[in-house]
Amino acid sequence: MTVSITDVAEATGVSASTVSRALRGRPGVSEEMRVRIVAAAAELGYTASRSASSLAGGRTYTIGVVVPYVGRWFFGTVLDAAEKVFSAAGYDVLLYNLGSPEARKRFFTKLPIRKRVDAVLSLLIPDPEEAAALRSLDVPLATTVGGARPGFMVVGIDDRGGAESAVRHLVNLGHRRIGMISGASEPLHWTTPIDRRQGYLDVLADAGIEHDPALEADGGYTVEGGERAMTELLALRHPPTAVFAQSDEMAMGALRALRRHRLRVPEDVSVVGFDDHELSEVVGLTTVAQPVAAQGQEAARLLLAQLDDPDAGPPHPVEMPIRFILRETTAPPNPRRQR
Repeated sequence: MTVSITDVAEATGVSASTVSRALRGRPGVSEEMRVRIVAAAAELGYTASRSASSLAGGRTYTIGVVVPYVGRWFFGTVLDAAEKVFSAAGYDVLLYNLGSPEARKRFFTKLPIRKRVDAVLSLLIPDPEEAAALRSLDVPLATTVGGARPGFMVVGIDDRGGAESAVRHLVNLGHRRIGMISGASEPLHWTTPIDRRQGYLDVLADAGIEHDPALEADGGYTVEGGERAMTELLALRHPPTAVFAQSDEMAMGALRALRRHRLRVPEDVSVVGFDDHELSEVVGLTTVAQPVAAQGQEAARLLLAQLDDPDAGPPHPVEMPIRFILRETTAPPNPRRQR
């Protein structure tokens, strides 16, 4: 026979609502009584019904995740880490992959997520109208991209500072003609390319190096884009002796282009990436490491904490640590390539 919550209540001499609060960790039940109820439920083999719990608590036990490019390494890593935290807490994930302007417009126009989730983890940066639409859901909101914004719990890194450490390393090695491969064209509203570019410009200015716009190329945050951008830089009359790529995937594309042009790394051209992609150590890439999975875990944890204590209010933005990792793709400039 199926054991019901009423059976647990009769075994412990309390009401069914008290059993429900005790098993869900809600306040209003003494610790001694909670222990008794948990023990009785285990002895009787009682398992809480997901649908009953949802009706009683007004929850769906589902977290919505909105992502621009689920197939890309950064977003996939954040999503995987967050999903594990949600799953361990008994929540399912409802994923919306908004990889095209059409899909994005359709989502924010219809907002199919309404009344279907208890919270939302957004891995894209909404414009003001989109942010207002998400806030209208009246559920906890969190993100791992971009800076602070009203109504969102933000977990991220210092993109500008990370870029500064990468470019400063190249300057300290003696490079003066430093190129940058960015992802300025996409994804829509993403502030990361802007912040990392500003770090690049700041270090050049501090070092007294005049900025040359020709040394910037758009790599679209993909390996193929990075290869294409590096090829563009190499076609310049005075190509760079070093390159800062705003992501490791673009840096790997740059390495492929350099190899195809029979140029040695770092003897002919130095390359620095950003992220510490899982393959970065394999190719010996000097890079700025960010804790990608940890950002997903922390964002998930903050959402669950907000659900457990709605009156606590959203926490301040969380900045995760970054670090510079020196590997084999950087060296002082080759005198023969200095102009």
